[in-house]
Amino acid sequence: MLQHHLRLALATATAAALTGGLLGLTATTAGAADSTHVPFADFNGDGIGDVVASAHGAYVSGLKGAGQIVVLYGTATGVGSAKRTTISQNTSGVPGTAEAGDAFGGDTAYADFNHDGYDDLAVSSPGEKVGSDTDGGAVAILWGSKSGLTGKGVDLADPAPTSHDFWGTALAAGDFDGDGRADLAVGSSASTIYVYKGGFSTAGTPGGRYTVKPPIRTGSSGHPYGPLNLTAGDVNGDGRTDLVVDGFETKTSYGWNTNYYLPGGTGGLKATSAKALKPGIITAIGDVNGDGYGDIVTGADWDNRTSDGTTVPDAAKGGKVSVTYGTASGPGSTTGITQDTGNVPGASETGDGFGWELDLGDINGDGCQDLVVSAPNEDLNGVTNTGMVTVLYGSAHGIDTTSGMQAFAQSTPGVPGDDEKYDLFGADVKLDDFNGDGRADLLVGSYENSGDGQLTYLPSNGTRITTTGGRWIAPGDVGVSTSGTPQLGAVFAD
Repeated sequence: MLQHHLRLALATATAAALTGGLLGLTATTAGAADSTHVPFADFNGDGIGDVVASAHGAYVSGLKGAGQIVVLYGTATGVGSAKRTTISQNTSGVPGTAEAGDAFGGDTAYADFNHDGYDDLAVSSPGEKVGSDTDGGAVAILWGSKSGLTGKGVDLADPAPTSHDFWGTALAAGDFDGDGRADLAVGSSASTIYVYKGGFSTAGTPGGRYTVKPPIRTGSSGHPYGPLNLTAGDVNGDGRTDLVVDGFETKTSYGWNTNYYLPGGTGGLKATSAKALKPGIITAIGDVNGDGYGDIVTGADWDNRTSDGTTVPDAAKGGKVSVTYGTASGPGSTTGITQDTGNVPGASETGDGFGWELDLGDINGDGCQDLVVSAPNEDLNGVTNTGMVTVLYGSAHGIDTTSGMQAFAQSTPGVPGDDEKYDLFGADVKLDDFNGDGRADLLVGSYENSGDGQLTYLPSNGTRITTTGGRWIAPGDVGVSTSGTPQLGAVFAD
């Protein structure tokens, strides 16, 4: 298993299992949610949001699991298959060569790394063989341009390849030192995180490099822990990006999942100031109450008891989302949300996976970020693990759980497709402005057709997410082979 981004247990996947107190890595979550360092990805500089969907399990030139990414460019009518670029390691200009098991697209992060006005993309191949190291991992930066991402890029060398595996399994971009340049944080199987300072040259040389080491477990043979996710955003409103590290704590024999807040500062991130947060694997940072501080929203999609009856800390039946409100001094008070909270659609049922994925974006333009949460293991109308996503709206009082909520499944009128077993609708979710109207639209990934994957686009009508103008995008529409399990849409760039 490469890491939590790569959900390789497909049709039989249930919510993240807890085994012996440790989160089982055989059914863990997809890519991290959006952060607030940039409003949206814009690789071609046209002012409309673009999105990258990974197909890290895709066959390339007959090679199983070599992996691809699909760049969908925003247009006045949203994203679709017509305006897109499909890239693998066999694409001209991309560092490396497609090989079986590379998982190109295992994680991605965007920012304008070379400060030329176009967003660039950091993309990892955590299964890349490096010398004799089977899962050494690799990271490349692909440069944006007027034509978008064309494949032109550079390799970001691993500074300590013998110290870890799965290089690049977690990525996050932000201005951690406040110098106006985008930095890149890179994780691996080790607890040490490498931060590449902004000011990248077109040859890939950064403005500097340093390391931070939060109090999380490092990996061992067969257990690629390290940081499970890295999420960037300004929590304390000081103009410097902070980092939330999702990992396993080191204080108990169980090693329960624990998240840590690392504040940014003049010298960059400071692990010595790390503050423990509520558990969860998927995190987003955004201002849900409009007070100018980034709020930390984290999903813990597991149940509150293990199969042997062990009580799981800070968990809930069917999954839970925690909202920790930002303040001038960093993380403040926390509120928990489940499907039994207020009028949240659905009900908390064992194994639903509520909080498996989530993202933030302003759907109605009121200045408060709204929240989408997925429960891909939701059973509907007797259909097992078909999946559902829930939209909750931000307000001056935070996330509103009393009114205005929306729920979408493939059985919702106007949503393309049908409820089918193990579709896992909500494998990943994304809220961004894909049609240039200043409102966030919704993109939902699923494991349609036994792991082929699919994207479902649902636009904002200015006040709410609507099915009018909705569409789906299948692997064949964007040049991704359906051999094996490509998992298109299981990871979106953040």
